[in-house]
Amino acid sequence: FISALITVLKCTSANIVLPPTNNGQRASIQGGLLPGTFEADSVHFHWGSANSRGSEHLINGQRYDVEMHIVHKNARYATVAEASLRPDGLAALTVMFQAVPSLSSTHFGLNRILDRLPQVIRDQSSTMIAGQLTMNDLLGRIPTGRFYAYSGSMTMPECAESVSWIVFLDSVRLPRRQIAKFWDLLDERRLPLINNYRSLQAINGRPIFQRTLI
Repeated sequence: FISALITVLKCTSANIVLPPTNNGQRASIQGGLLPGTFEADSVHFHWGSANSRGSEHLINGQRYDVEMHIVHKNARYATVAEASLRPDGLAALTVMFQAVPSLSSTHFGLNRILDRLPQVIRDQSSTMIAGQLTMNDLLGRIPTGRFYAYSGSMTMPECAESVSWIVFLDSVRLPRRQIAKFWDLLDERRLPLINNYRSLQAINGRPIFQRTLI
C-alpha cells in the first residue's frame, strides 16, 4: 500500500483507508472457510485506557490492550456497504496488541501508523501515512497459520451479521508508550476516546474452528 489515509471516526475509532497496491490491485485473501476472494479495504482499532484493556475477543481467557481489525469485502460486491448486507460479504483479520515496558520496537510498519496518531487527536481529523506499507507490516509479522475462525457480526453499528472472522492466536508486543497514543484521541465532545470496544458476546452455538499450522 502507498500513502494510506488515517482518520479519527466520530466517537468510534481510528480508521485507515487502504489504497490499491503498486500494481493497481488490492491485497486479498482466500481459501479455508472463506466463501470467495476478499479484498482489503480498511483498518480500525479498539482499545481500552490507561487502566483497562480493550480487545473485543479474549484468547484463552486473556484480554489484550488493543485489537486491530483489517476489514476485507467479498470481491463480488461493489462496496463495503453492499457487502455488509450479505451473509458472505465481509472478512476481518484480527490482531491483538500487547503493551510491554520496552522503549524500542522492531515493528516498523505498525510504529509508522502509531506515530501518526498524534496528528489525528481531534475528532474527524485525518493525515496521510506516506510511503510503502505491506500487509506483513500491518500484521506485525506474526505467524499467520495460527488462528481461530468463525462466522459472526461486525462489532460497530449496525453490527451486521456478515463477517468471517479470522482471529490470530499470536499477539504483537508493542511499547506501552506507543499503545498510550490511542488514549489521547478525542471524541466529538473533545473527551478522551477510550474503551471503544464492544462487550463480550455469547457464542450462541456458533462453531469456532482452530488452525495451528505455521
